[in-house]
Amino acid sequence: MLSIIGLLTIVVIVALLISNKITPIVALVLVPIVAAFVAGFSFVEIGEFFNSGIESVMSVVIMFIFAILFFGIMQDVGLFDPLINKMIAVSRGNVIAVAVGTVLIAAVAQLDGSGASTFLITIPALLPLYKRLKMNPYLLLLLVGTSASIMNMLPWGGPLGRTAAVLGVDVTELWRPLIKVQVIGLFLLIGLAILLAIREKRLIAKRGDFNDEIYEEAQPLVDGAQDEASLKTASLRRPKLLWANTILAIAVIGVLVWGVIPAGFAFMIGVSLALPLNYPNMKDQMDRIKDHAPNALLMAAIILAAGSFLGILNGTLMLDSIANDLVTILPAFVIPYLHIIIGFFGVPFDLLLSTDAYYFALFPIVEQVVTEFGVSSVSAAYAMIIGNIIGTFVSPFSPALWLALGLAGLEMGRHIRYSLPIMWGFSIVLLGISILIGVV
Repeated sequence: MLSIIGLLTIVVIVALLISNKITPIVALVLVPIVAAFVAGFSFVEIGEFFNSGIESVMSVVIMFIFAILFFGIMQDVGLFDPLINKMIAVSRGNVIAVAVGTVLIAAVAQLDGSGASTFLITIPALLPLYKRLKMNPYLLLLLVGTSASIMNMLPWGGPLGRTAAVLGVDVTELWRPLIKVQVIGLFLLIGLAILLAIREKRLIAKRGDFNDEIYEEAQPLVDGAQDEASLKTASLRRPKLLWANTILAIAVIGVLVWGVIPAGFAFMIGVSLALPLNYPNMKDQMDRIKDHAPNALLMAAIILAAGSFLGILNGTLMLDSIANDLVTILPAFVIPYLHIIIGFFGVPFDLLLSTDAYYFALFPIVEQVVTEFGVSSVSAAYAMIIGNIIGTFVSPFSPALWLALGLAGLEMGRHIRYSLPIMWGFSIVLLGISILIGVV
C-alpha cells in the first residue's frame, strides 16, 4: 500500500510540474502531506518528517542564496565583460573562431549559474556575427546551451543543489569529482564546435553566400544607448575595481574548491566583501540585494519545499517501499545498472520531465533501488546528472530557453530537431568517459 501511495504521490507531483499550472513549491509541499494523511500518519508525525527533511537541505539553501547574490553582484560590476568582449573581438569574421568563441563566452557567462543571464549576454552579442557570416542561428543556440549545461554542474547550479538536497550531502563535496568531467566536456565541446563550424562553412559555401569581409566591431555589453535599462547597467559597472573583484572572485572559488569552510559561509563572506568594495553607499548595497533577491529566494524556496517532500517520503518509508517492490519486478540483471540506463536516456527525459520532476521524483527512486545492489548513492547521482544535464536547454520546460528563442527569433520545434540528436550524442559520450575515468 505504501508503494502505491508513494508512486501516486510522485506521479501527481510530476503531472503538476509538467502542467505548469502551479509552482513546484505548491506541488512539493501539499501533495506529500495529503499522501501521508492517506497512509495513516498523524499531523505530529508529518511535522517531525518535515523537520528532518528541512535539516537535510538547510546548508544547500544557504549556499544558493549567497552564491546567487555573489555572482549577481559580479555580473553587475562587469567582472566578465572584458573577457567576453575580447573573445567577441578576436573571433569576428571567422566561422570556426566564432563557434569556438561561442563555447568559451557561454562558459564564462554561465559562471553565475543563471541560464537566463547567459542567454541575455551571449545571444544579443553574438547573433549579429552569426547573421553577417550567414551562420545558422540554431548552431548558436546549440553551442551556448551545451556550454552552459556543462558549466551548470557548478555547486550553485540547480541540478547539483537539487541532488545534494535529495542525498543530504555537502554540495561542494558532490561537485569536486565533476570538475574533471566539466574540463573534459568543455574540450570535447570545443572539438565538436570546430567540426560543426567546418560543416557550417561548407554549407555556406554550397549556398554561395559566404562573406569574407571584415566585420564591424561587436557591440559591447553596454552600448551607451540612452534608455533607462542601459543607463542603469552602466551605472553599476566598476571598471576601476576590475582587479580587486577578480581577486575576490578567485579567492571565493579557491576557498570553495579547498573545502576548508562550508560553501554557504564562503559565499556569505564574498557577498559581505563585494558589497562595500563596489557600492560604499548603504542604499546601493540594499538595491543590489533587492535586485538579486527574487532569484535567490525562489531557488531557496524550491529547495526547502523539496526538503519537506523528501522528509515526508523518507519518514513514511514510501521510498523504501517503492524501491523494494521495484527490485522484485525488474529483471535482476538490469537493476544494478538502472542509474546508467536512466542516464543514457537523460536528454530525452528532459523533453518529458521538468528539472524538479527529474531530480526530486525520479532520482530518489533510482537511488534507492541501485544502492540495494552495492552502487553508491553518489555514483547513481553522477550518472543521472551527467546523462541529463546536457539536455537542460533543449527542454521546453526551461524558461531560460524560451527567453533565448525570443531573443534570437527562433522556434522551439526547429531547435529541438536541430539540437536534440547532437546534444544527446554528446551526453552519451560524456557519460561513457565518466564511466571510464571512474566518476560513475
